[in-house]
Amino acid sequence: MNPSIQQLRVFVAVAHSRSLAEASERVHLSQPAISIALRKLEENVGGALFARTSRQLALTPEGDAFLPVAVRLLNDWNEAFEDLNDQFSKQRGKVTVAALPTLAAGLFPRVIKLFHEAYPRINLSLHDVLAEQINQMVREGRADLGLSVPPSDADDLTFEPVLEDSYVAVCPCGHPLLAQSAVAWSQLAAYPFIGINRLSSSRQDIDRIMQSVGERLDILCDARQIATVGRMVAAGLGISVLPSLSFRQIATDGIEHRPLVEPTIRRELGMILSRRHPPSASALCQLIRDHA
Repeated sequence: MNPSIQQLRVFVAVAHSRSLAEASERVHLSQPAISIALRKLEENVGGALFARTSRQLALTPEGDAFLPVAVRLLNDWNEAFEDLNDQFSKQRGKVTVAALPTLAAGLFPRVIKLFHEAYPRINLSLHDVLAEQINQMVREGRADLGLSVPPSDADDLTFEPVLEDSYVAVCPCGHPLLAQSAVAWSQLAAYPFIGINRLSSSRQDIDRIMQSVGERLDILCDARQIATVGRMVAAGLGISVLPSLSFRQIATDGIEHRPLVEPTIRRELGMILSRRHPPSASALCQLIRDHA
């Protein structure tokens, strides 16, 4: 006995439709070809699976018992090849990632190294942009994956948290605030302040928190790049606030940091995906989960 997968597909199509004509459309075979496939299947199994009447085909008791088995076999067959295709598709192609600068520099370099070792034939493209740009790039399909804060009012996107960050006060060495183990947000108002990009999610958090504690920052100037903020603080122009992950980017002689309290703010960071994304992006997501 050696039934073919084609015979199983024909059997299931006819069983569900009870019509050779409708089954023909479902499996894209001519009606004579369907009749031949059914006859060969019945010869293989040793008996009739359909009772033929003048109007339609009806399952015999044996055919009715075999139908769920045939459906399960077809599903297993399809899933096996889908899994195999997923494995091969992860071995080549391109993945585009849009990430907050904090994550692009603080988390992603190690992940890129591990991903390249596992999938050397997949090219990675990284865009370090602001949160709203990340959401838009993922939504429009220009990025397969986003690394950012939770998107607001984005039912078409999914967010999976992977880590928490906090904010730190960044000061030049010798600054009075460094004599403390932690710095209250309200204390920042007493010193010249180097701000970061006003459109960034971090800056929006900082402004909101300062408003909540009833103080205003004495902003000397704003800088778009975190590295620029670090150099200006190191030069003694003022203090700043950055996500703790960012400090890894700018850690250099001349600056130190302290955790910010009253209030203590935890910043949720994670992966943003559209409802449909390539298997190679799924492989990258798993690496991020494992190593974040």
